[in-house]
Amino acid sequence: MLSPMQTVLRVTAYSWRRKWLFAIAALTYALSSLPHVAIPRLLGTAIDQALTGGDRIELLLVGGLILLTGAVRLGLVYSSIYLGEMVGHWVSNDLRREYFHKLQHLSAGFYDRRQTGDLMSRAAADVEAVAEYTTYGFMGMFSSIVIFLAALATMLIIDWRLGLIALAFIPVIVWISIRMTAAMSPLFASALTATGRMNAVVQENLSGVRTVKALGGQDYEMVKFNERARAVAVNYRRAGHMEVSWQAAVALLFAGATAAILYFGGREVFAARLTTGGLTSFILYMGVLGFSVLSVGRTIRNMARALAAGRRIFEVLDFESPVRERASARAVDVVRGRVRFDHVSLSYREADEALRDVDFEVQTGQMVALLGGPGSGKSTVVHLLPRFYDATVGSVSIDGIDVRDVTLESLRRNVGIVQQDAYAFSATIRDNIAYGVSGARPDDVVRAARIAQLHDFVDALPDGYDTWVGERGITLSGGQRQRLAIARTLLMDPPILILDDSTSSVDVGTEALIQRALADVMRDRTTFVIAHRLSTVRNADLILVLDHGEIVERGTHEELLAYGGMYRRIHDLQLKPQEEIRLIADRPFDEPNEHSREHPPGRP
Repeated sequence: MLSPMQTVLRVTAYSWRRKWLFAIAALTYALSSLPHVAIPRLLGTAIDQALTGGDRIELLLVGGLILLTGAVRLGLVYSSIYLGEMVGHWVSNDLRREYFHKLQHLSAGFYDRRQTGDLMSRAAADVEAVAEYTTYGFMGMFSSIVIFLAALATMLIIDWRLGLIALAFIPVIVWISIRMTAAMSPLFASALTATGRMNAVVQENLSGVRTVKALGGQDYEMVKFNERARAVAVNYRRAGHMEVSWQAAVALLFAGATAAILYFGGREVFAARLTTGGLTSFILYMGVLGFSVLSVGRTIRNMARALAAGRRIFEVLDFESPVRERASARAVDVVRGRVRFDHVSLSYREADEALRDVDFEVQTGQMVALLGGPGSGKSTVVHLLPRFYDATVGSVSIDGIDVRDVTLESLRRNVGIVQQDAYAFSATIRDNIAYGVSGARPDDVVRAARIAQLHDFVDALPDGYDTWVGERGITLSGGQRQRLAIARTLLMDPPILILDDSTSSVDVGTEALIQRALADVMRDRTTFVIAHRLSTVRNADLILVLDHGEIVERGTHEELLAYGGMYRRIHDLQLKPQEEIRLIADRPFDEPNEHSREHPPGRP
């Protein structure tokens, strides 16, 4: 974890990327402080020379000078805030771009252990906290320090004895400020973490809103959200209480210092060593010092929040993805599709072995079916091909080339995957199908949709392929989203095709149409199929049966049936009954079947 100083320096480095803008903004902030220091001195002069001497002309001149100084200060303050906002805007823009770029290039394993809502919170609330510190924090602290030093120097010039009295209170205030910063930083860290968890609840609830409503889970979700929101409020309330306590302590110290200066300054006036205007200026400068110290306190609060936010952002930016593109990686155009898994093992974590000694070879154009129970490693095997994960032991190669020696972009261009949980973007149906294929022609989109048995549905819509798909494809059924995902992958025309139970959400009739259409598509492609239906796997060139990350059986449909092992049990308990149901469903409704002849209607 970064230290506070490392975090501050790293955040400041983002500001320094536009060094001229940053320097001009800092200079403008400093210049805007000087009129603030000049006004008490002018008021003291007005009291000494104008009011005491009774010179109205001089009084008007001093008053006009004060008005002009205030106008200049107003212009400088406006300019400094505007320039500071520009610096903050560029900082937040750079941070968000780098953060999003990093998210695009992290491995799938990173997302297995992260909540989407928390990652979104870092991109929004945490980045804004860092930008706010850059705009109002760093610049504000710089301005407050200039005001403080200028005011203190002027006080020492007016009367060095009274200046030393004012200076005596500063170490106490600095000590309290350091203690406050140390105490507030972990509070803000907890608050930002709690905010991420709260946003995760909101994100999950909105994504699964139909499930929540269907199962009547609104009250449960409210309780869960209230707990997370309460944690956010408690941490911010504690930080706010600490800040108010600090401000009260500083105000009390300055009240004591002002009383001391009033007493000793009065004695100086009586002894004619200080004028009435000088004492007035001194008391006004105590107010200026108090204002600058309180401004530093607000800056410390922003800094404590920015430190916590910066650590959370840099935690992602500094994350070393296990899937990295080698410097020597080369791009491949079109592969033939010969795949080799050479004694591959994979561990997500040290004690969590997902695959163990997976070893097989697939020739170009062959079809491989993977079967097994939940958690057996089927999806993990195929996810190694596009390098969603990297093998811990062994290697995966295509056409004799280790996939780790190929650029990720060219590798994934040659490996098309249709996942069970098909995702649709908030865009038109045409854009969803053509996603990832630059320059796709409308005819190509329609052809892919026809193969995926989606064209007739789209063609019947009022806007056709220009129909807008809602967030996460909410306006489409599960089967329609899967067919859209199939069309999207077919448009890529990849030599290696992965179907991760890609017809699980379609009816048996549509599945049969898709399978017949896919048969032509798969003929010259190396295809991996994860399925639970006999019609999908019986024609496979190779069937791999996995259990707890290991290949326990391999062979063709007939070979594995004859072997009588785990595949035979899956066939008899799952695949064969599903096939019989599919055949019954394909019959005309009025066609009698064996079951209806044995058991007349109304009898068990």
